Amino acid sequence: MDSSKLRYDGRVAVITGAGNGLGRTYALHFASRGASVVVNDFGVAAQGETGSATPADKVVQEIISAGGKAVPNYDSVENGERIIETAIKAFGRVDIVINNAGILRDKSFAKMTDKEWDIINNVHLNSAFKVTRAAWPHFRKQHYGRIIMTTSPAGVYGNFGQTNYSAAKHGLIGLSDSLSQEGAKYNITSNTISPLAASRLTETVMTKELLSVLDPKSVLPLVAYLTHESVNVSGGLFEVAGGYVSSARWECSKGAVFKADQTLTPAAVKQRYNEINDFKVGALHPNFKNPIDYLTLMKQATQVKSNPQGPALRYDDQVVVITGSGNGLGRAYAHMFARYGAKIVVNDLGTNNTGKRAADVVVQEITNAGGKAVANYDSVENGEKIIETALKAYGRVDILINNAGILRDKSFINMTQKMWDDIYNVHLRGMYKVTKAAWPVFMKQKSGVIINTSSSVGLYGNFGQANYSAAKSATIGFTRTLALEGAKNGIRVNCIAPNAGTQLTATVFPQEIVDLLKPEYVAPFVGFLCHNSCPDSGKIFQIGSCWAGQVRRQSTGGHTFVPDETYTPESIRDKWSVITNFDDGRAQWLTSSGDFNKVVVGNIMRVLNVKIGETSTVKKKITARDQNATIDVEAARKHVFQPKNFAFTERDVMLYAFGIGASRKDLPLVYELSPKFHTFPTFPVLAKFFCGVNYGEFLPKFNPMMLLHGEEFVQIHSPIPTSGNFVCTSQVVDIADKGKASAVTMRLSMKDQSGKLIADVESTMFIRGIGGFSKVPGYKQPSPPVRSPIAVANASPPKNTAPDVVYSQKTSPDQAAIYRLTGDYNPLHIDPEMAAMGNFDQPILHGLCTMGHVARHVVNGVANGDSTKLKSIKVRFTSPVYPGETIETSMWIDKTNPHVVIFTARVVERNVVVLSNALAEFSCKLSPSIQDKAKL
Repeated sequence: MDSSKLRYDGRVAVITGAGNGLGRTYALHFASRGASVVVNDFGVAAQGETGSATPADKVVQEIISAGGKAVPNYDSVENGERIIETAIKAFGRVDIVINNAGILRDKSFAKMTDKEWDIINNVHLNSAFKVTRAAWPHFRKQHYGRIIMTTSPAGVYGNFGQTNYSAAKHGLIGLSDSLSQEGAKYNITSNTISPLAASRLTETVMTKELLSVLDPKSVLPLVAYLTHESVNVSGGLFEVAGGYVSSARWECSKGAVFKADQTLTPAAVKQRYNEINDFKVGALHPNFKNPIDYLTLMKQATQVKSNPQGPALRYDDQVVVITGSGNGLGRAYAHMFARYGAKIVVNDLGTNNTGKRAADVVVQEITNAGGKAVANYDSVENGEKIIETALKAYGRVDILINNAGILRDKSFINMTQKMWDDIYNVHLRGMYKVTKAAWPVFMKQKSGVIINTSSSVGLYGNFGQANYSAAKSATIGFTRTLALEGAKNGIRVNCIAPNAGTQLTATVFPQEIVDLLKPEYVAPFVGFLCHNSCPDSGKIFQIGSCWAGQVRRQSTGGHTFVPDETYTPESIRDKWSVITNFDDGRAQWLTSSGDFNKVVVGNIMRVLNVKIGETSTVKKKITARDQNATIDVEAARKHVFQPKNFAFTERDVMLYAFGIGASRKDLPLVYELSPKFHTFPTFPVLAKFFCGVNYGEFLPKFNPMMLLHGEEFVQIHSPIPTSGNFVCTSQVVDIADKGKASAVTMRLSMKDQSGKLIADVESTMFIRGIGGFSKVPGYKQPSPPVRSPIAVANASPPKNTAPDVVYSQKTSPDQAAIYRLTGDYNPLHIDPEMAAMGNFDQPILHGLCTMGHVARHVVNGVANGDSTKLKSIKVRFTSPVYPGETIETSMWIDKTNPHVVIFTARVVERNVVVLSNALAEFSCKLSPSIQDKAKL
């Protein structure tokens, strides 16, 4: 049986950017469910202008006022180690890291400054590394950790004017993928969410209609679920907005395999380009555990009979700039383009094994073959100098291939800041710098082609390459947004993930494999993508072993929840199989942020049954009503709540029995091999913790602290099995005006899979402060509720008559701690600080636990211990019990109906009545089991 609530007692959550929006929502929730929270916020405005301690302080005060535990941290996420240090100093550990902090610096790529690029990548990507790296040793030592990276639709799909943001946000996916692999054996999970929510960041780029339904609270349930200790999901990418939740993965076309010889040319690739992009048959879904099988593809390539050729594709007089082209892939590209008439800028700052500059060697090779080429020795971090070389030598640039790269492989626990920075500066910032220098040239020409180089590590992550994976993943986000911005000026941008034998791969592949992965077998695919006959832009291709396939994102159809109080982490848990189902015929392929927005809004509106133009009504539907609103009781009764499953095992039945005071001597209740083993009949009260519904939508706005559990009624229609999966349906029975309060009665009906009714459970809640609604003009007087006579009977004991039986039982000091394991995890019953907030001297016993104890007393007192004879029971809660106190139950068998017993219960030590107006009905005639007081 699943827990009723996913709690985080004893856990410490660090949330960056928690002063507003999503971060604040996370902080309040984790604190409300038992976690200690570090509320980090630098206090910057949405555009990052100013700093202030105020946002973090306000959230911390909210948490503390509600009885939670939190401390503020005012450091920039660029000082991530200080944030984690705050957690360790305050709470001694860290269990959850949610990388949420963010700012925007939106600007078209043509107008973007280096400062605007740097600050976004520093805050979003590099700082996520710093915060997570600081927490990692603690995670490893304690063999536990939960990490959330926050990307966005702009990162996943690209978005005009956000090349910096898109790159950084997609880089987080790659970082998370690698961390999920490195953390697996240490019980450390890492997942990425792509949220769409109303916040300071989104309010400038979304319509008011869309913002009205994208409450940050709609993102929370997914994050809370993924970070719970019971969840081992890792390496996932999840899209979430306004109640819509889906899972995303990579999908690769079957692609095309070519003959492994010199007839593999750009022209040959063009002939079969449609096959490369065909997802209709044989599509693959690779990941780090199940990668593309390049060795098999190489074997297939040796069996291909020929490569059909069309007219040769040429690049006469075009200028091609290739970074890192002194060896490997870059050198193969340079030779190919020169062979077909292009002028080449060979960039490389390295030397070969003879001490010669690698760029000079390649230039000499090209010129000796009759081609044209010049060398450039600058680092890509000085990209403007590389483009300057092209302009000085040839007066233009037509094709840019961002190919330069280095490796700094190291397990995350041993990765230094320098190792991270070296990879970032060459692979990501260097790519940006070279592209930024070429962009004005392309815009002026109204033409240009860019190839950005990612890798399979960028797509799927890899152990020991968190830095490389992040940078190469960021390349994908950069490509997609750059393609959108370049379209109107005839600039095409694509991304490749090549697999070839180079100086880089030689360090991680055996030599015999490297010999098979010739760079010359990658170059023709790049050649066609750069040719003016190729129409595509913004696409990703995996290439290697004489094969190429297109890669795209595939998302599940997901599930859309009603964004109200019923949408909880437990809702995510219950629908997880639907959220992650790629095989139910609803999988989809979105190509832009706009497509994603349409899917989200469409699903939300369908669930809420409103049209796009009526989104203003959504807020009214999902928020509380006005304080003095009229309550339509009849409409509430007619409302049909969604049925929910309630599964339990023999273990749950036995745990419940121990929770209500049974001992090892009560074998029929606690021993599965007992011939009389059965479920104690009040067990169905647990169902509401797993199958509860939101009845608050029918009520005026009220303070939850004003709600009291007043009465409970259980009616058993059929013997309750000791295990099974049951369907529970809830309904509103009555909403009664009590003057200054309202009494709300809900009924939960439990049926087996055949539809047989097993039990009904009615709970009456008294809510102070929302009475008087029946006096509001327009109120419709409802018909009397239909209820069992036992549920509404006046159960006062006969006056001046001694009870027929009195039972007493001293509860265990640990009774509440035991009972809460059955599903009611309210901290009031275990946390002394929470109890003190409720003006209790110590944690109190659950009311339903007290009811269970007393029900056992009654069964043993008047039914000879046979609980299978109990048909129904009703109690009113009047005062709490402290664990360790003695509960005394007094019973009077009804003189007019020997099947009914009236009873009360009190705490002996304080002489306080804890249950009153209580009675039970049995299927047998009742008689005192013993005549005197007894101890159970």
